[in-house]
Amino acid sequence: MASQIKIGFLGAGKMATALAKGFVKAGIAQPADIIASDVMEGARASFAKDVGCATTAWNPELLKFANVLILAVKPDQVTPLLNEVRGQFSSEHVLISIAAGVTIARLESVLVTGSRVVRVMPNTPALVGACASGYALGKNATTEDGQLTQRLFSAVGVAYQVKESLLDAVTGLSGSGPAYAFLMIEALSDGGVAAGLPRDVATKLAAQTLLGSAKMVLETGLHPGALKDMVTSPGGTTIEGIHELELGGVRGSLMNAVRAAADKSKQLGLS
Repeated sequence: MASQIKIGFLGAGKMATALAKGFVKAGIAQPADIIASDVMEGARASFAKDVGCATTAWNPELLKFANVLILAVKPDQVTPLLNEVRGQFSSEHVLISIAAGVTIARLESVLVTGSRVVRVMPNTPALVGACASGYALGKNATTEDGQLTQRLFSAVGVAYQVKESLLDAVTGLSGSGPAYAFLMIEALSDGGVAAGLPRDVATKLAAQTLLGSAKMVLETGLHPGALKDMVTSPGGTTIEGIHELELGGVRGSLMNAVRAAADKSKQLGLS
């Protein structure tokens, strides 16, 4: 099946590069099956070096080669780019957009009638094969398009199909979530340094602690609260730390961060 898939990346930035490398590593496509376009020469050069595939500065050229087009540009670049390629877009193509906040309806309105569109919200841990994605199918997308999207994005992490109305929530949670996690790692490291640990040791311990905790949630299937209780001994050190976090409103702040980012994603979709 890999030989039947020809993938074109409209945009050759870091996320596009991470996805392409993941597809190759998973055996979904070979470098010869991939091409990327970008107006920036540096981005093209970096993509070609990391993935080992062809690149071009001319977006319409991708549609001559690829049947799977992954739109990986900033939201304000979407409409001009799609206007540039719509003349070459046909029933042989499916567009998979990872542009934050850009709705399926907006994508479909720029392309020719009947175009197959899928909207995906991945996140930056795709760079290390640990992406968390949500995706939704457009009105003309086929079951096979959904299966292909699942296969592609599962190759670099996990992917879940959701209603498009929930993709803003996905953006607020897993799309923006890595930044929240990095902030927590930094803060935990600062706490370790304040308690006397060397910075490099504190940072590695903090990062490994979040990594291990996440693996426990995913691999045990237990509720995070139950796992928290397993660590929290009566009258022990952990409950003292939990108490300070509750006094600081950490739980509510994280919930508010997700909701604020989700609301911002909705605003981007309207602009």
